[in-house]
Amino acid sequence: MNWVGPARACLAVAIACAAVAVPAVDSLARPKKQPEVELPPPPPAPPPPGPIVLPSRLVADAAAYEAYLIRTSAISAGFQDGASVALALKISAAYEPKSLISGAVTYGAIAALQAPTFVADLRAAGSTPENRRQMVNDLISNPSYVFVFKGADAAAGMAEQALGAPALRLYVTGKAVKQSAYDVQHQSWSKQDIVDRDGRLAAIKASSERPSDSAADRVASLQQAASGTAPMGITAAPAPPPYTPLVARALQLAAVAALGEAGDDAYDRLTYLTDEDTTNTCLSMAKLNLFQCLAVSKPHYEDIFCMGQHIMQDTASCLVKSAGLAMPIEAPPKQAGPAPAPPATHRSSHRSG
Repeated sequence: MNWVGPARACLAVAIACAAVAVPAVDSLARPKKQPEVELPPPPPAPPPPGPIVLPSRLVADAAAYEAYLIRTSAISAGFQDGASVALALKISAAYEPKSLISGAVTYGAIAALQAPTFVADLRAAGSTPENRRQMVNDLISNPSYVFVFKGADAAAGMAEQALGAPALRLYVTGKAVKQSAYDVQHQSWSKQDIVDRDGRLAAIKASSERPSDSAADRVASLQQAASGTAPMGITAAPAPPPYTPLVARALQLAAVAALGEAGDDAYDRLTYLTDEDTTNTCLSMAKLNLFQCLAVSKPHYEDIFCMGQHIMQDTASCLVKSAGLAMPIEAPPKQAGPAPAPPATHRSSHRSG
């Protein structure tokens, strides 16, 4: 019997079966495609710090502070009559110490915001609302905290320069005005008695209890300087520690503004930073000495002395020292002949002290 034919047939059937079976085995080995799972969207990024602004009322104080220093430093020592003395006295005496300090702190803060590294480091640290709230609390309660941020020394240098340089100019003006109290004594008008001395003193005291005249035209430009859109143009080297309380307050206020947390709604909380006891005591003493000087002043040249010494030089000295700058070293005046006698008010104030 011939088995070749059937064997070939069986072999053909086996090959066909194997060909059919392979895909089945292959399909079992290959993993099944999993259904696509839709992932939830990532959480939203935390909101960045808000714009850099300061309360409009504080910026108004800074504008008034700046305007007061400009007006008073521009007073000429070339007095021609009693009326020019009275006008200069009215202009220069018109400030209230606490209001002037508020303006100084805010003005220094605006200057500190001109330091880009300082601002950038603060905004990077305040990456979440929670961070910013905690940082604001720490900045207000701890004056030294602000100096841990990069660029704080550069910001301090800006604040010192912005506060100290105008005060030094005022000091120079006061020196010239005080000298003119001696120089004008050869003019007859300077020796005439002041009319209504009591009324003049009362008016000066009243102007010392009111904030300085507003300077609305400067508010917008100072707010722009704070935000960085219109820089102040101040240049200064970084200032090493230690820092005065006034400069520290200016940097604390600037740091809160850099975090975008110093809008108008924060005004009441931030006023804590705009008062400073050492500067307030100094300015208040300058005003007290002015009142005592004017109380005993009789001729016009004595009013000139009171203005140059106790308004201009004393006030400027307070601000220069509070800014952390050194007072100029005064060389003794050269006298061609005998030294002139000081005004009677100077002698009276020494006797009363």
